[in-house]
Amino acid sequence: MNDNRRQGTVKSAMLLGTMLGVMAAGAAAGHAADVNEVVGKANHAAYYQGTDGKARVSMVITDGQGRERTRDFTILRRDSSDGQDTEQKFYVYFNRPADVNRTAFLVWKHPGQDDDRWLYLPALDLVKRIAASDERTSFVGSHFFYEDVSGRNPSEDTHEILEETDNYYVLKSTPKDPGAVEFAYYKNWIHKTTFIPVKTEFFDKQDKAYRTYEALKVEKVDDFYTVVQSRMTDSNIGGSTTMSYSKVEYNLDLPDDIFSERYLRAAPRKYLR
Repeated sequence: MNDNRRQGTVKSAMLLGTMLGVMAAGAAAGHAADVNEVVGKANHAAYYQGTDGKARVSMVITDGQGRERTRDFTILRRDSSDGQDTEQKFYVYFNRPADVNRTAFLVWKHPGQDDDRWLYLPALDLVKRIAASDERTSFVGSHFFYEDVSGRNPSEDTHEILEETDNYYVLKSTPKDPGAVEFAYYKNWIHKTTFIPVKTEFFDKQDKAYRTYEALKVEKVDDFYTVVQSRMTDSNIGGSTTMSYSKVEYNLDLPDDIFSERYLRAAPRKYLR
């Protein structure tokens, strides 16, 4: 089996095809890995590469009738230290189209407690606090949720390894507080070499997979395996959203003060170029 160790672009179709091919062989294998270690490494690979980062993002939202809308934004991220059990901040600034231009989204992630999230709406000149109960609602009209963009805290769920194949850990995660979320559980396919989550399926109480995340393309950027194209599909509302990342950079030494309410209204343009 190919562990996709080469540098450059790794197509999701190849990853998922390999996964399907090894499922049967891995079904009888023992689960030697520690589930918390796998979850920690996967969370780090998805949200904590380097000490900070920057990317341009192009979002295409396709509804159930095939109609498309676009969103273009820049995302900045800074960690207080190198590791997943640390404070982390995100700043998202929208450029296009005109109806979302200058909209900004700010997240402060706190280990072991609820995150702080704010949304700036320039048309109203309003900074809106996003409650924890709203984290699993649409991110600017897309199929991604606010929580998908900045990450879900692993401590909110209990995890188990369902299957271990040559190339993948297949995990099941169940929320500790079922009343706080709309899903019953979700499954993650974690690539064993990169620890990139290449697929996530969310299931309802009837065991129906209704929402699917896929890593469509992965590249090695500054020695970090990075998802540069992803898609979220939702069968309940129909359609999907694809996000494509460009100009990805790490370890930029971004200043901490730009991740504040002040810069929601006055964008830190020097760092958004």
